[in-house]
Amino acid sequence: MVSLDGYFEGANGDLSWHVVDDEFHQYAEEMLNAADVILLGRKTYQMMASYWPSEAAIATDPIIARKMNSLPKIVFSRSLDKVCWNNTGIVKDDIVTTIKKLKEQTGKDILILGSGSIVSAFTQQGLINEYAIIINPVILGAGKPQFTGLEDKKSWTW
Repeated sequence: MVSLDGYFEGANGDLSWHVVDDEFHQYAEEMLNAADVILLGRKTYQMMASYWPSEAAIATDPIIARKMNSLPKIVFSRSLDKVCWNNTGIVKDDIVTTIKKLKEQTGKDILILGSGSIVSAFTQQGLINEYAIIINPVILGAGKPQFTGLEDKKSWTW
């Protein structure tokens, strides 16, 4: 999710502006059904791992919780030593080789959720084939931009 002015996270990590409604839930289900693996950065992993296995998540949104908890997940982190969420592994180095190997496998989509630094790093390396960005009807004025650290212009076709 991104604000109209390009932020995926508001000031101080604020995500309260994300529009999570029935349309979003339907899209999330379709997206998760089309995926074989979820890629996450450390911050997104810690946030999601603290929520999706919880009784509240399972009661509030059982379909998405079931998919989030059962799909294989890879966390890209140099600082984490272990993960505790079901079906989750850690990659500390050589993310390019890891992604290239994943992309060579047959199967469904490889999905990145949140994880702005991972999206920026993969974009710089040309590793992302398709972007699905939900634009929320809000201007934040400050926060963390969707893309950072890119060395040159990137262009795609619609």
